[in-house]
Amino acid sequence: MFDFAWPWMFAVLPLPWLIWRFLPAASQQQAALRVPFLRDFEALQGQSIRAVGRSGLFLLVAVLAWVLLVTAAARPQWQGEALPLPMQGRDLMLAVDLSGSMAEEDFVIGRQRVDRLLATKIVAGNFIEKRQGDRLGLILFGQQAYLQAPLTYDLKTVKTLLEEAFINMAGQKTAIGDAIGLAIKRLRDKKGEKVLILISDGENTAGEMPPLKAAELAAQEKLKIYTIGIGADLEADFFGMVRGRSALDEKTLTRIAEITGGRYFRARDTAQLMAIYDAIDAMEPVENEKRFFRPVEELFHWPLAAALMLSLGLLFRRQG
Repeated sequence: MFDFAWPWMFAVLPLPWLIWRFLPAASQQQAALRVPFLRDFEALQGQSIRAVGRSGLFLLVAVLAWVLLVTAAARPQWQGEALPLPMQGRDLMLAVDLSGSMAEEDFVIGRQRVDRLLATKIVAGNFIEKRQGDRLGLILFGQQAYLQAPLTYDLKTVKTLLEEAFINMAGQKTAIGDAIGLAIKRLRDKKGEKVLILISDGENTAGEMPPLKAAELAAQEKLKIYTIGIGADLEADFFGMVRGRSALDEKTLTRIAEITGGRYFRARDTAQLMAIYDAIDAMEPVENEKRFFRPVEELFHWPLAAALMLSLGLLFRRQG
């Protein structure tokens, strides 16, 4: 689409004629120094037909040069087709516990018992697919915390990297504080809303950063943390032996969420885990409004160049 950025500049088009028509002769001579082709108006008075024709050609070229100059000042532009801008959503990190206790098979999917990590992969994978418009990153942690995927709009890759994770990939122990610290580091300089979803089935048994200290630092960086405690409750069997391989530290996970303005969730089975992700999805909705921009190409240099060429032609012709 062709357009002018400053169309009001065309209001000065009649300025040379107005100067010639209404200003006194002395003023016209001074104005002619600024608008040289005003002399051509004067040249049309009291000349022969041949001279008038010659001066008329000069005047026509001068008027055309003036029109081109004003057109350049109006900034003609060519606006391309509207292109969608990347949607501005949240910067969201997903931190998943890969410690040995995540191998406990206390979840059921499709009438088949699966371990905690597989249940997390399936449910979290569906959550990832819904986050179109958000930038998503993935942290995997056990005894140490690793950035598996930096923030990206490529949700398919994030989901694939989560599916490829395995138990004890980052060590057998659990470094919750270090996982939060790594998320803080990756999100510190980001603008807009920042969210961390942390999934663990145990308590902090490794790492250099205490979880609550990490939560306080996260709150200072305006990083909201949703914590999810995963796994069935510990039970005693017929012989009084405790079943289950982890002692979930719900108190710490709850406090982490409270400090950062998030929320703690408890997932004892697959249905609860799915409901938790639906709840987080509702509390942190994706920004669905699409925005567009039109690429603009400035064209003023074409009429400007033509006006300069015509002006130079008039100048050389006069000197000749």
